[in-house]
Amino acid sequence: MKVKKMFVGPRLRRLRKGHDQTQADMARALGVSTTYVNLLENNQRSLSVSVLMALNDVYGIDWREFVGDEEADLLADLRNAARDPVFPEPQPDLQELRAAIDHAPLLVRNFLHLYRSHRETTERLMRLGHERMPDDLLTTSPEMIIHDFFRDNRNYFDTLERAAEALRADDPCSPDEVYGFLKNRLGDKHGIEVRIASVEEMERSLRTYDKAEGVIRLSEALDHPNRAFQLAHVLCLVEFDDQLTRLTSNSGVRSEVGIARCHVELANYFAAAFLMPYADFFEAAENNGYDVDRLAAAFGVSFEQVCHRLTTLQRDGARGVPFFLIRVDKAGNVTKRFNATNIRIADYGGPCPVWKIHTAFSTPGVIIPQFVELPDGERFFTINRTTERPSFSRDSQDRRVALSLGCDLAHVPRIAYAQAFNLKDASLFSPIGINCHTCPRQACSQRAHQPLFLELPIDPARRGDTRYES
Repeated sequence: MKVKKMFVGPRLRRLRKGHDQTQADMARALGVSTTYVNLLENNQRSLSVSVLMALNDVYGIDWREFVGDEEADLLADLRNAARDPVFPEPQPDLQELRAAIDHAPLLVRNFLHLYRSHRETTERLMRLGHERMPDDLLTTSPEMIIHDFFRDNRNYFDTLERAAEALRADDPCSPDEVYGFLKNRLGDKHGIEVRIASVEEMERSLRTYDKAEGVIRLSEALDHPNRAFQLAHVLCLVEFDDQLTRLTSNSGVRSEVGIARCHVELANYFAAAFLMPYADFFEAAENNGYDVDRLAAAFGVSFEQVCHRLTTLQRDGARGVPFFLIRVDKAGNVTKRFNATNIRIADYGGPCPVWKIHTAFSTPGVIIPQFVELPDGERFFTINRTTERPSFSRDSQDRRVALSLGCDLAHVPRIAYAQAFNLKDASLFSPIGINCHTCPRQACSQRAHQPLFLELPIDPARRGDTRYES
């Protein structure tokens, strides 16, 4: 087995400066030479286990955090930011980006902070209607912060995974017994009764939890997989609230509403982890080529729940394909986003109309594979399909939404849906953009907006595919 070398130059330099030490001071404290410290800080030597242990003893650092792949995350974020159309050509290459991280990590972080502020402001500007007050611009979007919090954690929370595994191991049960287990656990351990209530009684709610009365009411509009999911969600809020609080304390969310929303998303994460235990789900996904329908049948869950769960398979030593997932309504609004990758898709409004997530509405329930290429040349494989939302009455029929589950082209060999395609065929890839407001593509027949940062050519003597360029 090949041992991975650990280069920690920027972190070691920040640690030393944080203790107001010279390289000679640190060398004496660690029992090494000043030259060796200098080589470590300049990434000309890798970190040895003995020096790592000395760092732990002298400075009290957590070695797991110290050797984490922080630079890789910074590089991915910096590379994505540099590709934004707001920046002029030419773009810095990878060597320049790595040099910036090695020699000016604080400057890189400040730049990324500024860039995120730019993205959030642009998003709010796009959503701003004439009827809304300009004060909205002063409010940071909790949705964006929560999305970035999940993404920064690679959409994986080990403490919730372990809690779900321990709970499942406490009283092993098959998928068809999960609902009964959850109902009994809530009743026996927490004194909470579960009732199925009529649509009229629920007043268009799917689930309510009356803490004072000790009653969970589930709408009869929910099917069995969603009833089990809702019970697992509430169990997390009741039994693992301390873990949710610890996680959200590091999320960057400060408002009361934002923290509540973050708790909801983390409880949803726990529910998926409980219904689809990591080890079994990962093994089934790998063995079945990430066939969503097969996985849904095996674990007694819905198509959407499987797609959500697939974005979370990022455990060290058992990593699944890193997926992104978005969900849109019939108007093209993005109503859910999860991302275990380094790409940024649909950060601004709705996704590209060339993307077949929209075509899925014309063929309900049918999986539509699509290979796509972004303006910067990155390529991805996606599957697109509709799913149904609970129907309350005649007035709430056709509450269909569409999902797109995608991954980088490098992972295609692991996915059964892609095996029938010839990847050498250049015409296989559909050219898509992030969003019409920011997409730099010219001569796109689906363009719906003038780009914010690009002037498209206009010739009065010629009519192009759209009114935005000719």
